[in-house]
Amino acid sequence: MSSFLEIEALETAYGMSQVLFGVSFSIAEGEVATLLGRNGMGKTTTVRSICGLEKPKAGVIRFRGERIDGLSADRIGRAGIALVPEGRQIFPNLTVRENLVAFAANRHGTAVPWTLKRVYAFFPRLAERAGNLGGRLSGGEQQMLAIGRALMTNPRLLILDEATEGLAPLVREEIWRCLDTLRGSGQTILVIDKYVERLIALADRHTILERGQVVWQGTSVELDADHGIWHRYLGV
Repeated sequence: MSSFLEIEALETAYGMSQVLFGVSFSIAEGEVATLLGRNGMGKTTTVRSICGLEKPKAGVIRFRGERIDGLSADRIGRAGIALVPEGRQIFPNLTVRENLVAFAANRHGTAVPWTLKRVYAFFPRLAERAGNLGGRLSGGEQQMLAIGRALMTNPRLLILDEATEGLAPLVREEIWRCLDTLRGSGQTILVIDKYVERLIALADRHTILERGQVVWQGTSVELDADHGIWHRYLGV
């Protein structure tokens, strides 16, 4: 697998308050990777820095060999990075169909692209509610819509920030099954979530953040073998 995303010595601050202190990790093409850590440790800030929503004060971010730190969020999106943000952030006054087609694109010539028909097959409930306003959907349906909207951009890298947060157990399991299917298709994915057991089954490698710094990196086998890491850094 070739290197796809490289983060080197990333530092990001909100005004005078620095959040990230030299974060470094990489993701290979076709890999599923995670960012782990307790709340407030810098996971979302890392993702926002990758996506151009926060400008790093230092460090380098490369995507497919090209530097993207300092680029605008829309240029990074066009390069092939799609974010399913924490809190979903769908458009409440647009229908399900309108939410999905609003940013539909296949800029990189994906051989089997994500289309409206394919997203509806992936999430049948969205097909049933195609004419419903986004704000009238349940939390689980809104999460499916947020994932479907990101897939409609045919991303090279899909980032999910707390995709199962606040969902009922059955809906949460449905999201995990969908992510497993995406992994099987070769989609490169970066996931932030708190369900370590499910992430071990899903992901290849993990990076743990503590107070804005990388404190552990390793494979699922390594993380599964050392539950002391879970208790030390994840509060599990």
